Amino acid sequence: MRIFGKQTTGKACGCQTPSIKAAAVNSNEEEAGIKILGSGCAKCAALEKAVRTAAEELKLNWPIAHVTDWIEIAAYGVMSTPALVVKGKVVSYGKVLSVDEAKTLLKQSC
Repeated sequence: MRIFGKQTTGKACGCQTPSIKAAAVNSNEEEAGIKILGSGCAKCAALEKAVRTAAEELKLNWPIAHVTDWIEIAAYGVMSTPALVVKGKVVSYGKVLSVDEAKTLLKQSC
């Protein structure tokens, strides 16, 4: 199809390849544990500290990871950080949780 004098081939660019995004989302859903999504700023560090404290108080031995790669963060559909992912599901984004709020979310995901 020609639009404005340019020929389109119907090929998707590499950044929108559905198989790559689907693979990233599927691998994230299969992982157990806790992930903090964010750039590593003070708010992200505060969320990580609160989540680690909550996990210790609940005696959870889940791995906790801090993800700073924006491509992986975008694969979760998160547009506002910091975000909390538990067992592959985004449970909070855009705010720093208190220890009590984190404990509530972690209990619900058990």
